[in-house]
Amino acid sequence: MAPATVTIASGAKWQDVAADRQRHRDATIAEVRPPVPELSPEEIPLNTTGVPKKLLTEEELKITGSDVESLAKKIAAGEWTSTAVANAFLRRAGLAQKLSNCITGLLPKRALDRAAELDRYLATNGKPVGPLHGVPISVKEHVGIKGEDLNAGFVAWVGRVSEEDALIVQYLCDAGAIIYARTTQPQTLMQIESVTNLYGTTVNPYNTTLTPGGSSGGEGALIALRGSVLGIGTDIGGSIRVPAANSGVFGFKPTSNRLPTTGWTAAMAGAEAILAAIGPLSTSLEGARLFTKAILDQQPWLKEPSLVAMGWRDEAQFFPDRKIRVGVLYDDGVVRPHPPVLRAVSELAEKLKGSPNIEIVEWKPYKHDLAWAIIAKLYFADGGADDKAQVEASGEPWLPLSRFILHENPFVEALTIPQLWKACQARDEYRAQYARLWNETAQDGQGQGQGPVDVILCPAGPGVAPKHGASRYWGYTSQWNLLDYPSLVFPAHDAVGAPEREREAGKYAYPDGYQPRGNADRYVYDQWQKHGAEGYKDAPISLQLVGRRYDDEKLFRAMQILLEEAGLPAAVPA
Repeated sequence: MAPATVTIASGAKWQDVAADRQRHRDATIAEVRPPVPELSPEEIPLNTTGVPKKLLTEEELKITGSDVESLAKKIAAGEWTSTAVANAFLRRAGLAQKLSNCITGLLPKRALDRAAELDRYLATNGKPVGPLHGVPISVKEHVGIKGEDLNAGFVAWVGRVSEEDALIVQYLCDAGAIIYARTTQPQTLMQIESVTNLYGTTVNPYNTTLTPGGSSGGEGALIALRGSVLGIGTDIGGSIRVPAANSGVFGFKPTSNRLPTTGWTAAMAGAEAILAAIGPLSTSLEGARLFTKAILDQQPWLKEPSLVAMGWRDEAQFFPDRKIRVGVLYDDGVVRPHPPVLRAVSELAEKLKGSPNIEIVEWKPYKHDLAWAIIAKLYFADGGADDKAQVEASGEPWLPLSRFILHENPFVEALTIPQLWKACQARDEYRAQYARLWNETAQDGQGQGQGPVDVILCPAGPGVAPKHGASRYWGYTSQWNLLDYPSLVFPAHDAVGAPEREREAGKYAYPDGYQPRGNADRYVYDQWQKHGAEGYKDAPISLQLVGRRYDDEKLFRAMQILLEEAGLPAAVPA
């Protein structure tokens, strides 16, 4: 598509820029053939996940109901063409936009041209281009796509165009992938919801009164509706994992400097005190693994020298006897989880205790309030000046959660260079203290050595998907960004049920007369008191598994074993 011409730089008002971007999005969806089914507002239920099954063809449902690994096999075997697969996902993604407002634009010409090229290659050579041959991949908007707008949620940045695909997109295409959809994100990117003045609010497919999270919320919603089964997200405080958790899919935040970030855009470019990561959201654990391995197998550090020169290590080397020690963090000591989340982590821990291969150790949180104070200061070492300038450059309104994290955050202050050094020292000291805590788990109460815990099982957030505008506590995910630990979010294959069911799980409820621990806990507690189980009806419940720094492959292996031992599927049912 042609670059945007209605921009702040051309003299347009922010409202006109937003209207033009929405027209552009709708025009890309209108290119899809057969046309994407129309829906009137009254046809959209509270839980939209069942709608595609009523409107798509049987073949489209089979294709989009397949996970990454199944798609790759069937395309390579000639059972489905790349063209048929791309068409099916373009139509379902267009439908997902109408149900959840998750798309900034489709790329039908690029996708179908690439699909035809892949089909010709397979017919001529009798083998796929690579491990992701024909697999459609959706992309968060601030990850660059050649010739496309790159605005990162700022109205003022509309009109900036990527000269080439981001490096991670190049590697995925070299592995055979098809890029076909771009997804929503929040103003400033620094929210764990997905709301902008450009595109409005992205909603949760399981309950439209709830958020799918952010900042990769468009990916979360799109994948929940199976308009995608594999997408690119980014994460500096939970931005892959929160949308994965809220949307009931798998999400992987790798250790920093494993996967390439060249070609993305954001404010505060060059800031290194807290490094963001880029990674996958997927309908399956194997999809996330294939994504990561396909990139690392191409040695991306040769083009992006800041990356660690470490290829994908064979996970089979880890836990050959399937024996795993799991630290379980039920509560971070700052904000008590809502009852459904506390129930899910407790019930999974109990299931795992029944396995002879799994040892459960209670993980005692170490100063997670201090962790937030450290990371919140390091996020905005310029006092938020760059983010604030980009918002104000267009005259667009400040959205509530942008204001919350940048204007109402007591830890945001402009640091001098010596102050920044001191803040980085505090970060490193905390990391050392947490490593010591982890190492000490090698000893039992009698001082006998057992080896430290291998992974930590914990909530992915203080509750399930929050009401719109209520995502104010980052601590269950930002904790691991501060420590730079790899983390996997996975569905617990449970959801918030009827109030009667939640009342029956009374041992996980807030005790009578509960006194919140502080402002953050009070806010989260009040949300449950106000809305209760009925307010979060059908919201998926997800949990998080955390490994030590650069133990990414070990984390995947542990996740696979724990799901098998607990009898949980490693994929989201279609």
